Amino acid sequence: MAKKLTIETEDGGSKFELMLNPSSFNHGYGIKYDDKKKKPLGTAASELKFAGYDNETLDFTTVLDGTGVVKTTKPIDVNQQISAFKKVAYSYVGDKHEPNVVHLSWGTLYFICRLTSFKVEYVLFKPDGTPLRAKLSLTFSGYMTNKEEALKSKRSSPDLTHVIEFKAGDTLPLLCQKVYQDGSYYMKVAKANNLASFREIKPGTQLFFPPLV
Repeated sequence: MAKKLTIETEDGGSKFELMLNPSSFNHGYGIKYDDKKKKPLGTAASELKFAGYDNETLDFTTVLDGTGVVKTTKPIDVNQQISAFKKVAYSYVGDKHEPNVVHLSWGTLYFICRLTSFKVEYVLFKPDGTPLRAKLSLTFSGYMTNKEEALKSKRSSPDLTHVIEFKAGDTLPLLCQKVYQDGSYYMKVAKANNLASFREIKPGTQLFFPPLV
């Protein structure tokens, strides 16, 4: 188990380890309901229809110290610590065209997510104004690929994402007929799954069927 809360990029290429673990954190869950359906006059309340799950959230506050009070190999400049954190979780990655997906790990906590907001409160300074200590407030939102999200919700509709296990005797056109009521979408599905050939799919393969757009 990680002794310090660690924020690491999904590819494992870089990470940021907190100097001080948070004293607490909030792990939020939410359910979405659709209540847009018009209700008759005089009805006390609308009927809520399940529409899906909100992304899980995780937020906490930690302290960045540059005074040397916290035992490290040597005092680390607060601005350098903030820059190191931003490189891992906040900065735009050119070849991905977005910030990194990150993995948070600490003790039994393991959370795959994206940073959605952070705030720095500077609380101690040198006489020249250089920050010596800061509070870093972080908020993350859970991240799942389309395939993972479909597996979790197991939804059924041609307008929603599906994941189906390919079985012996299946063909991609027949599965497309089952999902979309139209077998002609097999080339689109093959492309979405990076299949070299739609005729040579091994039984047990998990196939991602994207929503029709």
